[in-house]
Order: sequence, then C-alpha cells, then structure tokens
Amino acid sequence: MKNLKRTHYNTELSVENIGETVCVMGWVQKQRNLGAIIFIDLRDRTGIIQLALGDHSDRQVFETAARIRSEYVIAAVGTVKSRGADVNKERKTGAIEIDVANIVVYGEAVTPPFEIEDDMNVNEELRLKYRYLDLRRPSLNSNIIFRHNVQRVTRDYFYDNGFIDIETPNLIKPTPEGARDYLVPSRVHNGKFYVLPQSPQIYKQLLMVAGFDRYFQIARCYRDEDLRADRQPEFTQIDLEMSFIDEDELFEIMEGFIKTIFKKLLDVDIETPFLRMTFEDCMNKYGSDKPDLRFGYEFVDLTETLKGCSFRVFSEAVDNGGMVKGIKIDEDFSRKEIDSLVEYVKTYKAKGLAWYKNSETPTSSYSKFLTDEENKKILDAFAQPPVNSVDTPFQKGANEVIFIISDSNPEVVYNSLGALRCEIARRKNKIPKNVFKLLWVTDFPMFEYGEEDDRWFARHHPFTMPNVEEFEKYRDSDPAKIRSRA
Repeated sequence: MKNLKRTHYNTELSVENIGETVCVMGWVQKQRNLGAIIFIDLRDRTGIIQLALGDHSDRQVFETAARIRSEYVIAAVGTVKSRGADVNKERKTGAIEIDVANIVVYGEAVTPPFEIEDDMNVNEELRLKYRYLDLRRPSLNSNIIFRHNVQRVTRDYFYDNGFIDIETPNLIKPTPEGARDYLVPSRVHNGKFYVLPQSPQIYKQLLMVAGFDRYFQIARCYRDEDLRADRQPEFTQIDLEMSFIDEDELFEIMEGFIKTIFKKLLDVDIETPFLRMTFEDCMNKYGSDKPDLRFGYEFVDLTETLKGCSFRVFSEAVDNGGMVKGIKIDEDFSRKEIDSLVEYVKTYKAKGLAWYKNSETPTSSYSKFLTDEENKKILDAFAQPPVNSVDTPFQKGANEVIFIISDSNPEVVYNSLGALRCEIARRKNKIPKNVFKLLWVTDFPMFEYGEEDDRWFARHHPFTMPNVEEFEKYRDSDPAKIRSRA
C-alpha cells in the first residue's frame, strides 16, 4: 500500500491514455467472474471504469480478484487498453478498460443492506441508517459535488465584483426575526444563553456602517420550525449586502451571478435582464408569487362579467367580496380526467370546479344555470387572451376546456386555480425540459391579513420592496390589528 499512489481518478482516463500504466482506487460496484475472465466495475467519486483480468494475468492476482465482492475497497495497477467494439456508451470511460497487473484489497465488505444504485426501491429510514452507503449512490454523489461547484463559482464571482467574504458569529444575542431561535445555554454566564442565527442580518448591517460596502458570505442559518418541503431547521444561504446602490444595481449583480452559475455549471445561456413583474400581476395572472412561466394558462378574470348572474355559486362569491377566475386549456379532456381535477382542487379548499368542454357538441357543468347571454359573456372573455399571453383565443368547436373557480375568499381562488394550472401542465406534458424563465417579482405587499388572529401581519419576504401607498393606508389603522411577526 505504501508503494501505491493513485495516478488518475476513473473518469480522467480516456482513449488518449491507451498504453499507459495507471493506478486507480475506489469501491467495487460489481464483479463478474466468467471463469477464464474476470471483470470488475470500479467506482470512485467521478464514476466507474472497468478492470479486466484473464489467462495472461498473474494467478495470485487473478485469485485475489475472484474473491472480491461488491463494496470492497481496492487499488488496481494496470495498462489502459481499448475495449474495441464492446463500447459502453452510457459511461464516460466506456471505450476503455484497465488490463490489471496487480490488485490490493484495502478493506473487505459484508453484503450491503441495499444495492448502491439510483433506481433502488428502499425506504428512507433504511437509507438514513446507512447514510454512508446511501451517499455512494451516483445521484447523491453528483449532488454534493455540484453543491461544491456552486460554492466555488459563487466565491469567484463575488470576489471578481469587489465583494469581501466575511464570516459572522454563529453564537449571537437574540434579534427579531421571522421564526423561533435555537437556544444555546452559556456555561460561562450562568442562566444566560446564546441563539443560533436565523440570518446574519444585524452583522451585515454593522459591516455596512463600518465601511465594508460590499460583503458576502455563504452562511449557515438556523430556524426552530417544523420541517416542510420548503422549510428546514438548518440551511445555507448566499448572503450579501451592498451600500451606495439602488435596486437596479442589485438586480444587475444578481442577474450576472445567476447567469454565471448557469453557464459555468450547466452550460446554459440565461437571457438577461430578467423579466420583472409585480406581485399583484403575478397573483392576478398565475395565482402565485413564484409563477412558472414556461407555459401559458393565464387567468381570465370573470368577476365583473358574472357579477349578479343567475348562478348563485358565482354571484354570491362576488357579492361577498370574492372573485371568479378561469383558465383555458387547449387540450381534450375525458370526463374521468375532469372529475379527477375536481377532486384535486378540493385539497386547496376550493368548494368545486366549474368547467366547459368545447367540442362539436359542447358540455358544461354550469351552462344550464346561466342565461344564454351570460354563457356568451364567459366565452367572449376567453375569446380575447390576456395581453402578451401565449394562450390562443377561444375557438368554437375546438378541443378546449375552460375551468372556473369562484370563492368569497380570493386566496382560495389564487391557490386552487394556480395549483390546477401547474397540475394540468404536468399531466399534459406542457412543461418544457431544460427551459428557464426567470423573473423578479417586485412590490410585495407590506402587510397580510391573518384570519385566525383577525390582525394584519407585517409580511416578510426576502425580496420585498415596500409599497409606500399601502403603508400609508394601514399606518393609521387600529394598532391592535397590526403587529410584526417578530
């Protein structure tokens, strides 16, 4: 072992190395003993390369190879040679193999509790129990390396743009933030405690006051809150602060950063500057403050159109301060598909889903409750797509479906119709792969109403740009109804 030194990682080898003597090290993915020939797939952090032994191999080395099993840790010395016509096109090293002259077994392994493969069917609890094995899987391995590369490119970009990388303390005094703090008792100061930072907010502002006008940090943050799909107790964020700038300069810096990440790590050219859209426009068009713009299905507002109509489901929603909105889908839907979507929106508190199926013989769930004139108004609304929309006008007789949701609570309409829009795009394969539509969402509201507490809350968002008119509207309201989440 002392005399062996790795010369290459597996995927560093190619046909250009044919004839060279090399030394590789790693874990055995698979061993195939065909009697006179033994093949070993050797895995390291970069990928897999095939080792080959045959009649010409030293017998002691051949016998060592014969007893090797999956996940043995080995080193192999040999000569790179071509695989001829037996090329594995799914591997980067598929055109070559190593004709082994010597093998050293560094560590034997018992049979793993699961195969080290990406397509394994293993419950998460078992994977986490043997996390060190789970991390050997190619997908997790590549994710960790990709994360490393993101941090490397991040630091290079901000260094090149005049930022100073400064570490801020992890044991701090409690400061007002949006979640609960993790507490750390102090041994030195009896009865007192530190907290772990939810963000470096106070420290980066101090740095600006101190004259470090461009700061950044890849910061660890901690929030004592329940685990959800978009919430983790411990996470990393790219944190930065700048002085003497306006929001356009901030957008320019961040757009350049994202463009660099995509180009250097994914070889994808991102168009800049990004589209900018107000929070209000996002909600009115897509029902979300993080809309997917890779497909159409923009909302059509039917609130005024159906005000006072003869169908109480629509008219009462409007009378109670709610709204009626719909989307048009240029696809054919079976009745079974429509029924499944009706059930789908109920998970977002929608009381129902009205629909109109356009065809030679149209069918609808609501038409019979409206007058001919009211039905015509709905179709006319969809005959004119929203400005700058990619959606096509409504055409009588085409295979199209209109979906409509109404509710006295606008949030229910936004959430359910926005989710429906994305779900239909997924089911109908309308989301293009490797296409990116990035945008800035601006003018977030300063306050949001909490029905449970009957109060207005200060809305927290990482890219909030306060609306002054909205602040003036609420600053003279009943103080008991306004409180910060902090």
